[in-house]
Amino acid sequence: MSLPSTLAGSAVAILLMALVTYLTRAGGVFVMSRLPIGPRVERFINAMAGSVLVAVITPMAIQGDWGARLALLATLTVMLASHRTLAAISAGIATAALWRLVA
Repeated sequence: MSLPSTLAGSAVAILLMALVTYLTRAGGVFVMSRLPIGPRVERFINAMAGSVLVAVITPMAIQGDWGARLALLATLTVMLASHRTLAAISAGIATAALWRLVA
C-alpha cells in the first residue's frame, strides 16, 4: 500500500497509525482483563517492561550523538541519586538541549 505525499495522504497515515495504536492498547487491556495475574504473569510483565526499555535505549546509546549519550548518563545519574522519574527525565532533556546549544 502506498499513500500519496500530500496533505490528505499524511492525514490518512496519521489516522491509520492512531487507529493501530488505539487497537493495540485497547487489545492489551482487553486481554489482560481476562488473564488471572499470578506470580508467573507478573514476572513476565516486569521482565517485558525492562526489555522494552533496553530495546529503546540501546540503539540511542550506540548510534546516537554525544548529546544523546550524555542525556542518558544524566538521566541515569539523577534517577539513581533521587529515585524521581520526572527529575531524571528533566535532567536528560536539559542535558541534550544544552549539548545541542553548545555543540
